[in-house]
Amino acid sequence: MGPVWGIDLGGTKIEGVVLEDPNNPVVLKRLRVATEKEKGYQHIIGQIVKLVEVLMAETGVKPHKIGIGTPGTLEPSTQTMKNSNTTVINGKYLKRDLERALSMPVSMANDANCFAIAETKLGVVKEELPDAKVVFGVIMGTGVGGGLVVNGQVINGKQGIAGEWGHSFMDTSGGKCYCGKVGCTETIISGPSLERFYFEKMGIEKSLPEIVGLYREGNDEAATQTVQRLLKFFGQGIASIINMIDPDAVIIGGGVSKVDLLYDEGVKSIEQHVFNHRLETPVLRPRLGDSAGVFGAALL
Repeated sequence: MGPVWGIDLGGTKIEGVVLEDPNNPVVLKRLRVATEKEKGYQHIIGQIVKLVEVLMAETGVKPHKIGIGTPGTLEPSTQTMKNSNTTVINGKYLKRDLERALSMPVSMANDANCFAIAETKLGVVKEELPDAKVVFGVIMGTGVGGGLVVNGQVINGKQGIAGEWGHSFMDTSGGKCYCGKVGCTETIISGPSLERFYFEKMGIEKSLPEIVGLYREGNDEAATQTVQRLLKFFGQGIASIINMIDPDAVIIGGGVSKVDLLYDEGVKSIEQHVFNHRLETPVLRPRLGDSAGVFGAALL
């Protein structure tokens, strides 16, 4: 089948990869450049073009099409970007502009969808549950999002928002979201939201791993409240997904996925809310690490 190309557009970095073959993901070359989103939309386009040019020069391979994972979603009806926390690309014709700048077709999907398809076809689902038909990939990091894969295909939906549980209503205590609404899941259990909750209790800035460490020590009431908040709303949120689509597996990705408590105490929290007498859905750790997004983009 030949080499496939993927680009993962992030808030701080843009990563590109050339894989030998979609069924044999040997990395021919992998590079990163800074997004530098503060310099504006056209600069981001230029950074992607620069990345592709360097990859071509260093691999000697010219792509005929490139898959790109993006924060936010391409609006199917208008072909403009929406719902991105990299707000400078919202309302822009990113797919069209990249196709013009690169002089080739571009396949585009939300970064959470890229994570979900990569872990399904190349990662933990392929290794542990190769017969899985329905997979939900959860992103819990700087933001909260999700991707739905059915029979090996990403489900985007009529409005391009399938899987976007991060902006389902959860609780007003997280305050206003960047999207303009109040109560979004992202304002409750994203990494920065949890760190902000702790800061508001203690007046001291701590990273989420530090807060979890204090929780384990058992001497910090604010840390206990923060972790209990995470576990409670994680359980409610994931149970809602399971009740809705009853997937064969749920994969947790993003920085918050490294909190080990999610896979024992967090699963117990899901059990309390799922509409079944027991929880049968496997909740899996990702296998591809920070490769998932860019590998998933290549699989597009």
